[in-house]
Amino acid sequence: MSALVTGDAVVLGLRPARLPSRALALVIDLAVVWAAYILVSLVMLFATASLDGAAQAAIGVALFVLVLVGGPIAVETLSHGRSLGKLACGLRVVRDDGGPIRFRHALVRGAMGVIEILVTFGVVACVASLVSERGRRIGDVFAGTLVVRERVSSGWAAAVPPPPPWLVGRFAGLDLSRVPDGLWLAVRQYLTRMGQLDPQVSWTMSVRLAEDMVACTGAPLPEGVPPGAYLSAVVNERQARDARRAFGQLHAATGMAPWGPGQGQAAAPWAGNAQSPVPAPGPAQRPVHEVAHAPLHGAAAVPPGEAVAPDAGRSTGFAPPA
Repeated sequence: MSALVTGDAVVLGLRPARLPSRALALVIDLAVVWAAYILVSLVMLFATASLDGAAQAAIGVALFVLVLVGGPIAVETLSHGRSLGKLACGLRVVRDDGGPIRFRHALVRGAMGVIEILVTFGVVACVASLVSERGRRIGDVFAGTLVVRERVSSGWAAAVPPPPPWLVGRFAGLDLSRVPDGLWLAVRQYLTRMGQLDPQVSWTMSVRLAEDMVACTGAPLPEGVPPGAYLSAVVNERQARDARRAFGQLHAATGMAPWGPGQGQAAAPWAGNAQSPVPAPGPAQRPVHEVAHAPLHGAAAVPPGEAVAPDAGRSTGFAPPA
């Protein structure tokens, strides 16, 4: 999975295919190829009945190479890695960088497939796929390709929960260029699964990830901010920057991603969840400028008669409530 994450921490949604799905796709492809080979051989047998044995043998070898070897190569080249079996199983052959394959990739895979699959009846391919970390056979290693899953269950596409409103836009000036892809992926996986973890385990993981994020960004963790909320706010800031680059300045004024809380995003455990190890800080725990910019929830966020100092230069991305 980590090899299929771009430099902008955008998960491509493709996972390496394992041996069972690849074996099923291969069985379908072999069934189609052998059926075509037998059909063409019968036709050529009747068409060349008047030729001598040497000519018939040469035609048989040519049919074997063209149909059983050239056929899969042509199909993978024209379909950009989607053969009939892979299409049925939701698989696709891509380059190591996630791009579509070309003729040279399909040619190397097909040439090695003669030894791996046809000559050894798939034994070498199965052993190589089991040994490989990403399920690649020898042909994939030489061609620089990878078989991935195009169709994934909705459980893998869980949305990152939104940060508390009083944290949105607070990290607009944070330097995220030094955060590695592995850390982005680990933070995303934690945020999408933290509701399923034991509270103590979730708290420990959030603290460790927040410390790693602070070490990469060079900015200390704000006082009174739960680590999970901090991670969610940083990821939200990253998504906001990606959205501004991808969609122009449409969402630049808000400093938020194209979606907002409640629009396809999961509820955050720190937003009123009893399982959260540390509740979201209330008005008494927040800095004065955060209270001034906090949204109202039914009643005034600041008690009547209590003075609130204006923001001294740090902006949350929201205008003060009217």
